[in-house]
Amino acid sequence: MELTPTTIALTIGASLLYWGLLYGLLLPYALRLLGRLIGNSIRSSTQQRRDLLLSRAASDAKQKAENSSETGLSSRKASSSTSLEEEWEKVSKTPPVPSPQHRKTQEANLSYEGVIGFFHPFCNAGGGGERVLFAAVLATQQRFPNALCLIYTGDHEATKEQILTNVRNRFNIHLNPARVAFLYLSTREWVLASKWPHFTLLGQSIGSLILGWDAFNLLVPDIFIDTMGYAFVLALCKWLFPQIPTGAYVHYPTISTDMLSSLHDEVEGRGLNAGLGKGAKGKAKQYYWKLFAKLYSGVGGTVDVVMTNSTWTQRHISSLWGSSRRKGRKVHEINVVYPPCAVEELQEKISVDPQRTNKVLYIAQFRPEKMHHTIIDAFASFLKHYTPPPNTPKPKLILVGSVRDDQDEKRVYKLRLQAQEIRDNVEFMVNAKWPQILELLRTCSVGVNGMWNEHFGIGVVEYQAAGLISVVNDSGGPKQDIVVPVDGEPTGFHASTPEEFSEGFSKALSMSSEDTLAMRHRARKSSLRFSEEVFSTAWTAQLDRLVDLGRGK
Repeated sequence: MELTPTTIALTIGASLLYWGLLYGLLLPYALRLLGRLIGNSIRSSTQQRRDLLLSRAASDAKQKAENSSETGLSSRKASSSTSLEEEWEKVSKTPPVPSPQHRKTQEANLSYEGVIGFFHPFCNAGGGGERVLFAAVLATQQRFPNALCLIYTGDHEATKEQILTNVRNRFNIHLNPARVAFLYLSTREWVLASKWPHFTLLGQSIGSLILGWDAFNLLVPDIFIDTMGYAFVLALCKWLFPQIPTGAYVHYPTISTDMLSSLHDEVEGRGLNAGLGKGAKGKAKQYYWKLFAKLYSGVGGTVDVVMTNSTWTQRHISSLWGSSRRKGRKVHEINVVYPPCAVEELQEKISVDPQRTNKVLYIAQFRPEKMHHTIIDAFASFLKHYTPPPNTPKPKLILVGSVRDDQDEKRVYKLRLQAQEIRDNVEFMVNAKWPQILELLRTCSVGVNGMWNEHFGIGVVEYQAAGLISVVNDSGGPKQDIVVPVDGEPTGFHASTPEEFSEGFSKALSMSSEDTLAMRHRARKSSLRFSEEVFSTAWTAQLDRLVDLGRGK
């Protein structure tokens, strides 16, 4: 055959097409095969540790049962003189015999003895995320008492006993220690923002892969759940162990469409990057964020069960992960599972008292996004136009929050300078203890939240449970989930600007005692949607899905 330019071009084109198709088909298969081979090697190398932990858990559980039996026997011997009538009372209070279906479910729960891994490298931090973690572990133990709850943490300075003691003291959550184990990660510094001064989002995500690799080389679980927001680790899990069901409890998206739009937003308070999309540097930031959003969307498509803490987070996660989850044929919807709040404790300890001081309370860490300066400006404006009732002192703003470092301390100092003109009516309480906060929740009238797009807002729930009138930012979780009408009537006020916050304070403190009491009762009723019991029920429903996936159902 004569070699003409046309035939040469066709030959080269056909060769490129052939190798392109071969490369396109073989490379993904080769990568999947490589992941499985590496995963099998890791599983084999960690099997001995797995067997040891399960054996120790079974031994501890048996010892606990024997101790309980001995304690019960001693108790029965001590009460041998109990009257026959009292014994009959005990018999009459015996629970009814469970139905066959209920017994079948109980047997299935007891028969599950797998390892459920919780990826939470900062489990001893004592914040809202840790409350969610340990409330989830408690609900898991109640549902599957023979399972082993394994927590991957980087808190080397704390022993298992110390962590569980902190959990009891901080959250009043009592776990079965026999069925909880902690594995200590040695690479946690790779997810710290300080480790990645540039390209922080991408750097921390890469760091989470290093941390995830560390976790799996300690032990491979039967179910793997991330409760801190490290979605890239879940993708790594699926690459190494395709058959392991994965779950995510998302407190907030690593990147969101609001973050992208804020680069062009000049409105104060619309995030830390508001208005930074200008010029060449701004353009580069836009491209970088868009690229990262695509990566984040891809890894989100690998997760089997996704839970979010609010409607706001659900909307953004659905927008980012929805298409990739559909491509990955994930059958379970992204569900809202509200975080557990201390609703019952607050309602038990604090009465809805109409006779409270006219103080405005703001509980929030002293961070820039909490917009303390806006609230101070709003309160100063409010004081200029508000006339308190006769024989009533002027309203007071109380700012309660924790300070993490020198930057936070400098921020508090600047806020104090800003509030100089109204210093007699503003009080700062730094690193307040829980009893102090309880007393403020009991005596203050109004609770304020100034953050734009707060992902949920546990502090606002605490306001409602304690019977405060809320004045919150007209965005995020406080708007969509918490301060919503009950029985067709409002449970608080929304605001965006200093002027609107000032007006909200005026309305909240000018209502009649009857209207104030009615709104407080509605707010308290609203808070019941965020109780620990509601969380436990919702969490268990999602956990059942993961267990069913692990059983091949």
